[in-house]
Amino acid sequence: QVQLVESGGGLVQPGGSLRLSCAASGTMFGIYIMTWYRQAPGQQRELVASIISDGRTNYAASVKGRFTISKENGENTVYLQMNSLKPEDTAVYLCNVNYRFQNYWGQGTQVTVSS
Repeated sequence: QVQLVESGGGLVQPGGSLRLSCAASGTMFGIYIMTWYRQAPGQQRELVASIISDGRTNYAASVKGRFTISKENGENTVYLQMNSLKPEDTAVYLCNVNYRFQNYWGQGTQVTVSS
């Protein structure tokens, strides 16, 4: 069983930065994928960025060059550094881990980009 705890959301002005964290409890061995999704009101959930246990990353076109996903192996923690934030980045950001064919979700953290 994997439990996820997210933190780091908040209110930021356009052009600002935030860093989200997602800490996975329990021990994960072998291959796993950690992914940040986001969901804005009235919109479908969309993938923002993902990182595989070997370090390979993937980004949505809308955030490439502005967001960076990284992980800290020893602590099973994934980060999402978000720079040059835009109002359209406003959403609930959710952390997901795919491990041994199971999907685990965090509770989500609100990011609001507004002046």
